Amino acid sequence: MTADPKRVFDPGLQPERTALAWRRTALALAGGSVVIMRILPSVIGVAALVLGFAGLALALIVLFGSHRRYRRQHRALTSAEPVVLRSGWPVAAMTGATLLVGVLCLLFVLGRG
Repeated sequence: MTADPKRVFDPGLQPERTALAWRRTALALAGGSVVIMRILPSVIGVAALVLGFAGLALALIVLFGSHRRYRRQHRALTSAEPVVLRSGWPVAAMTGATLLVGVLCLLFVLGRG
């Protein structure tokens, strides 16, 4: 099989692996949100339900966003027309959300002591 010099495409499964990683991230977010809604209401009250539902909403956003991104990447790799891929804002958003949850947990632990 001769490679087309105009098309740079590795037939490996990199986009599929990336999509699966984002799906695992969404599943972990959903699982953590359910745990928050199950365990924390006795500790912090109704705020636990709000945090849990916010986490579930974020998990859905991550899941649908990863599916859209995968389709866009697959189309860019397999079509003859150039498709512009967007920036890495989903990674930055997840990093910010993780940092926010970490800071809130730290404040909670320090406030209990």
